[in-house]
Amino acid sequence: MKLLYLTHRIPYPPNKGDKISSFNIMRYFASRHELHLGTFIDHPDDWQYTDKLKDFCASSCIQKLDKKAGLMGAARGLMKNEALSIAYYKNKAMDHWVEQKIKSIKPDAILMYSGSTGQFVYGKVPPTVRTVFNAEDVDSEKFRSYARDATLPRNLIYRREADKLLAYERRMAAAFDKTVFISEAEASLFRSLAPESAGKITFRTQGVNVDYFDPAIEHPNPYQPKDRVLVFVGAMDYRPNIMAVTWYVNEVLPHLRDTYPDLLFAIVGMAPSDAVLKLGEQPNVLVTGGVPDIRPYVQHALAACLPLTIARGIQNKALEAMAMEKTILATPDAMAGIRDCPDAPVHIARNRDEMITQSRVILESQNLRAPKARAFVIDHYGWDANLKQYETDILGWAS
Repeated sequence: MKLLYLTHRIPYPPNKGDKISSFNIMRYFASRHELHLGTFIDHPDDWQYTDKLKDFCASSCIQKLDKKAGLMGAARGLMKNEALSIAYYKNKAMDHWVEQKIKSIKPDAILMYSGSTGQFVYGKVPPTVRTVFNAEDVDSEKFRSYARDATLPRNLIYRREADKLLAYERRMAAAFDKTVFISEAEASLFRSLAPESAGKITFRTQGVNVDYFDPAIEHPNPYQPKDRVLVFVGAMDYRPNIMAVTWYVNEVLPHLRDTYPDLLFAIVGMAPSDAVLKLGEQPNVLVTGGVPDIRPYVQHALAACLPLTIARGIQNKALEAMAMEKTILATPDAMAGIRDCPDAPVHIARNRDEMITQSRVILESQNLRAPKARAFVIDHYGWDANLKQYETDILGWAS
C-alpha cells in the first residue's frame, strides 16, 4: 500500500513522548508499505536528522516551524475565530505538497499524527482514500484544564482555545474514516464529546522498547553515592511537566527535607524553562537539562515520580520506568491511560498529603525492585504487536 504520513514534528530521533510514538509508527509502516512523509522541524538541532528519514520514506516534505510565522498564523486564526494551536501550524507549502501527493501517488491511506495535521487533509481527499486522524489526546480538554487552574485573563484565553479546538476536533472526526486516541480512556472521553462520530472513534495501545529499557544493562551512577533519588523525566518546556515538578518541589519536598536530608528530586529532561531552572537552586533538587541517555538517571533512582495534575493520554515515562523494574509514585491522572497492574508497586497519591505519605513509604522501603512491573510492560506494551493490531484496526487488515 501507498501511505501518506503527516506528523507535527519530525519523527526522529525518538527522544521525547510524541516522537517516540511517531517514530515507531513510521518504522513499522515503512517496513510494510511505501511511506511518504510530511513533517515539521521546530528545533534547529533536528535538521541534522533529515537524511535519516530516507531510511524509512520514499519521499518527504520537511517544513520549518518558524515561531514568528506561527504566531502570525495564530493571530490570523484569532481574527477568523479559529483554534490558535491549529492556526499556528498553517503552512501553504505543506498544503501544496499534500495536494500534489494525493494526485501523484494516489495513496491508499493517509495517516495524520497529532491534531494539527488534520487541516492539511480536510476536504481534499476522494472517498476511495482511507483517512486516519491520530488525534492521540483530547487536546481541547488539556486547555480546559489550563483554564480551571488559571486566573484572568489567561483563563478566558484557555477557555476560548478549548471551545474552538473541540469544534475543530469534532469536525475532523466527522470528516475522516477513523479517529484514533492513545488510550481507551481518551477515546471514551471523546466519544462523549463527539457522539455524532462515536462509531468511528477508536484507540491504539502504546509501546515500549523493552530491550532498550532493560534493567540488566548496567549504567554508571550519575548521582552522588549518598543520594536517594526520586526522578521525574520529561520535556521541561511542556506546561504540564513544569506544573508537576513545581508543585512537588514547593508543596511536597519541604515536608521531607528534614527527615531525609539525602533525598534528591531529580528533574531530567531537555529544554528546562526558566521556572524549572530556578527550582534547581533549591536544596535537594537537581535539574539536569537534556541528557544523552535517560536510563542511568532512572536506573539509579529509588522510584519514578510523576506528580502530574494535568495529563492527557498515556505517560511514556511511567511505562519506561516500569520496564526498568522501577516503583512508581504518581497521581491518578498520570496513570489514567495505563491498564491496571495490581501486581506492580504503583503508589497513587490524590493530593499533597497523600503524596507526602507515599513519598515517605518509598523512602522507608528496603526493596523497591519491581520485576512484576517489567513483566507487565512486556506482556501488554510491546511495540510491534500493538502496531500490528493498530494496522488491522485502521486499515482493515495486517500485512
